[in-house]
Amino acid sequence: LKRRPLFPSSPKYNTMTTTLVLFFQLLSIIPLAFGLGLNHPNCDLTNTQDQGSTLRIFHVDSPCSPFKSSSPLSWEARVLKTLAEDQARLQYLTSLVAGRSVVPIASGRLMLQSTTYIVKVNIGTPAQSLLLAMDTSSDVAWLPCSGCVGCPSTTAFSPVKSTTFKNVSCSAPQCKQVPNPTCGASACSFNLTYGSSSIAANLSQDTIRLAADPITAFTFGCVNKVAGGGTIPPPQGLLGLGRGSLSLMSQAQSLYKSTFSYCLPSFKSLAFSGSLRLGPTSQPLRVKYTPLLRNPRRSSLYYVNLVAIRVAKKVVDIPPAAIAFNPTTGAGTIFDSGTVYTRLATPVYEAVRDEFRKRVKPRTAVVKSLGGFDTCYSEEITVPTITFMFKGVNMTMPADNLMLHSTAGSTSCFAIAAAPENVNSVVNIIGSMQQQNHRVVIDVPNGRIGLARERCS
Repeated sequence: LKRRPLFPSSPKYNTMTTTLVLFFQLLSIIPLAFGLGLNHPNCDLTNTQDQGSTLRIFHVDSPCSPFKSSSPLSWEARVLKTLAEDQARLQYLTSLVAGRSVVPIASGRLMLQSTTYIVKVNIGTPAQSLLLAMDTSSDVAWLPCSGCVGCPSTTAFSPVKSTTFKNVSCSAPQCKQVPNPTCGASACSFNLTYGSSSIAANLSQDTIRLAADPITAFTFGCVNKVAGGGTIPPPQGLLGLGRGSLSLMSQAQSLYKSTFSYCLPSFKSLAFSGSLRLGPTSQPLRVKYTPLLRNPRRSSLYYVNLVAIRVAKKVVDIPPAAIAFNPTTGAGTIFDSGTVYTRLATPVYEAVRDEFRKRVKPRTAVVKSLGGFDTCYSEEITVPTITFMFKGVNMTMPADNLMLHSTAGSTSCFAIAAAPENVNSVVNIIGSMQQQNHRVVIDVPNGRIGLARERCS
């Protein structure tokens, strides 16, 4: 097993309110600007040529990403930071329940998260290019707009430069879908407070272009003020791919038929071969499917029926209740593009981890811990594959999807962890690292999720 560097970045909601919280969570923690120190000819993301209804996907921490920190953390510090942010994200996801008007925030730290995968979107007439976070568990698009007080980005959308921009009126049906709407200058606006932090935004519309596809009168939040607590929105914005009424899939339903797929690249990819394919016509033919489940308590999320987990050739003994889909409590298993490491309910994780340890070679390898990862090694090892078994399809993950490797020395960690237990119903989350180099097809009309191994890094 060859050692490879890996510095995954950390990285939501069944209502507009929870989507807004996610946008608020995606913090700017590093200096950001297009082309920051990026001299490689393949690194001009703003000039990326997307084709048809297919957009390229970039890892936010890839060598060519404009979001890459100019002062990278040590490997250990990066792993610990990502673990903490993933933990906060998972606690937030599992706390969501339908109809709750006040979003539970245990502390400001639950809001400290950043984007993982980004796509280029053109918005306005003439077009302005922005890099937005691709989020399968969020419902709405949010953009920092020019003149925003407290927004960190020097790259913001400028409404005055677009001839097709307009604010959404208070009488429009979309205004009823935002939390606590108010009318300012005849436009639908809102101002939300979370702990010591708040944002103010207008609900707006403009033409967006995804690859070659124009979508007119697309509704999004135009953020104009952020204050307090040091928690600020992402420097670019958020593109929600969830199931809510203001998500991209709902607003462009006539064009994309609520169908899309993605293949997530490793952060190491310089070829930019990750892709987001929109609509049913561009989807691969050789894909196996499992039923897509809908949970009314977390209606934006993409649930599947996880029936078993196999380590090498052994199906692990798991309590059925720990992976069961439960629409009453909101428990179950989801695919999420923003959680980096897969999180499993404690009895599931412990059973998988114990079998994994037994099959690591050499068997004399000493197990260590690093933060929330309790299965790390400081010598060369060979690891077994792990297979998530869904109804109708299996997802087999080799070592590249399972192990984090330090850039120096020989430290490696098993990159799956236990979900927090201090929540009312645990959601097992298939994270982005485990999804890398798989084509994931979301087919809402036919009620199914497809999976196929695909090299996209």
